[in-house]
Amino acid sequence: MTTFDQAESGFSLHPQLAADTAVVGDLLLSRVLLMKDARFPWLILVPRRAEIREIIHLSDGDQARLHREVAEASRAIKGLFRPDKLNIGAIGNMVPQLHVHVVGRTQADAAWPRPVWGSGPAEAYSDVALAERVARIAAALGRIAPAGARAI
Repeated sequence: MTTFDQAESGFSLHPQLAADTAVVGDLLLSRVLLMKDARFPWLILVPRRAEIREIIHLSDGDQARLHREVAEASRAIKGLFRPDKLNIGAIGNMVPQLHVHVVGRTQADAAWPRPVWGSGPAEAYSDVALAERVARIAAALGRIAPAGARAI
């Protein structure tokens, strides 16, 4: 199993991801981010590996770990927000760093039934609402560490 320090080696978050998200914390492999768009419960998981663009570039073990972490994030979104559907995608056309979107969707949301990408301007969180949502998601994920902390 890969240690936390190995996961961090050479990793840096793409500037666009850093600008568009708030950090929730770190799972064993992935940094968990909350998209700064209050219209959707929207997480992004970024494997802490240097210069990875595709899932197939991860080791077999890391691919399995990423799959488990996407499932953990999906369960957290489902439990907290009760969406009608979960959308999961690793597109990367605009941001080349490997990242996986986990988005809770409801039939009443701003983009339904279309994809969330390009569905209009993001709705900003207030500082209080953002901090609250980050805390709720971190609690739902359970074993999550502050970004850059030691492994749990």
